[in-house]
Amino acid sequence: MPYADIRGVRLHYEDIGEGLPLLLLPGALGTGRSDFAPQLDALPQHGLRVVAPDPRGYGKSRPPEREFPADFYQQDVHDSAALMDSLGYSTYAVGGWSDGAVASLLLTLAYPQRVTRMAIWGGNAYVTQEDIDAYETTRCVAHWAPRAAAPMQAMYGDDFQTLWTRWCDAQQKLLKVGGDLCRGRLAEIRCPTFLLHGGKDPLVPLFHAQFLQQGIAGSRLHVFPDGRHGIHLYYAEAFNELLVEFLLS
Repeated sequence: MPYADIRGVRLHYEDIGEGLPLLLLPGALGTGRSDFAPQLDALPQHGLRVVAPDPRGYGKSRPPEREFPADFYQQDVHDSAALMDSLGYSTYAVGGWSDGAVASLLLTLAYPQRVTRMAIWGGNAYVTQEDIDAYETTRCVAHWAPRAAAPMQAMYGDDFQTLWTRWCDAQQKLLKVGGDLCRGRLAEIRCPTFLLHGGKDPLVPLFHAQFLQQGIAGSRLHVFPDGRHGIHLYYAEAFNELLVEFLLS
């Protein structure tokens, strides 16, 4: 069970396969294993070394307890870059889902010389009131679908609701200061970029992916028309085929 001591914390991470290094960044409260099980099983069979960390305060990267300061996305970015440094990789591909997609965008902007390719899904470059309204429908975890809630409940127990409340509060704070995550910097992204999205995503509407495509020169967008937020889980086989094709092309 690999751990890395970096930047004052002990990060747990999945590390599977050999070949082209791919850093996968999970969504809010998620871990490498809970968020990317189908990818961890399939992608290494195609010559990829998949590294998927539990961000600080999530999963097995506890302690510390997860907090959400104003720069929590940047904190995850620098932790992830330090992890790949510790594994001896100066360049690598990056993939991210939801919060991990935001972190992937910011990682690519902070370390453009390291990221060779980027694939993101369910992510956004800015926060709107519409987004906040959607997040608020999820604030009470007792109302989550059992399939989504069960792994979180097993992982965090009584802390699950507290953590999710903090995350929802953090998003509200981001909106209050303008909601800009990296909206004005997308033109700086130069690496090949693949955007995937669910056409019926209730948490991150399709307009976010379309905005990313317009802002990132040369980026490609693939929409799963009936997909919701977890397209990499519900359409795992097709998703993995698209991802492998992009990464190895």
